[in-house]
Amino acid sequence: MMQTFKPYEEHRHRSPRKLRFMLYTVSSSRYRLKTEGKTFTDETMGIAIKLINEKNHEIIETDVIDDDIDMIREILRNAVQRDVDVIVFMGGTGLARRDVTIEAVKPLLDKEAEGFGEIFRLESYKEIGAAAALTRATAGVYAGRVVMCLPGSPSGVELALKTFLDELPHFVYLAKS
Repeated sequence: MMQTFKPYEEHRHRSPRKLRFMLYTVSSSRYRLKTEGKTFTDETMGIAIKLINEKNHEIIETDVIDDDIDMIREILRNAVQRDVDVIVFMGGTGLARRDVTIEAVKPLLDKEAEGFGEIFRLESYKEIGAAAALTRATAGVYAGRVVMCLPGSPSGVELALKTFLDELPHFVYLAKS
């Protein structure tokens, strides 16, 4: 007898098991340290790498980039030329003048997953209260790739990845469909 699945179960069944990630910390201060050749600890990147590796996914690139619309867009456009499933920008999602990740990425998205930001802010609200409303974290699809724009705080990245990592294969399946 053939097994039947509900649509979301069918998608999960057909979803890739191992995803390929590109991770970028968006921070002018850390970028400046990098370009000056100074050492620094990127705790946010460390948490992202740890959580992704725990799920046996592959990280093909990590970098620190500037809070610069043109640089962010160039990184995104170049990323899709590579064999990558998920592109994650960490930082630049707040309300400060220098926070431009959303302005850089959102206009390029083919589809936005509005529920991502809603769920992230709800889960964040449970931890930090009304301050959760100050993030513009979002996710969507660009050229068949999943793009996530997360806060730059270690706790924000940890919350987002713990909340969504298990659903990302399904998201990738839909993005490539």
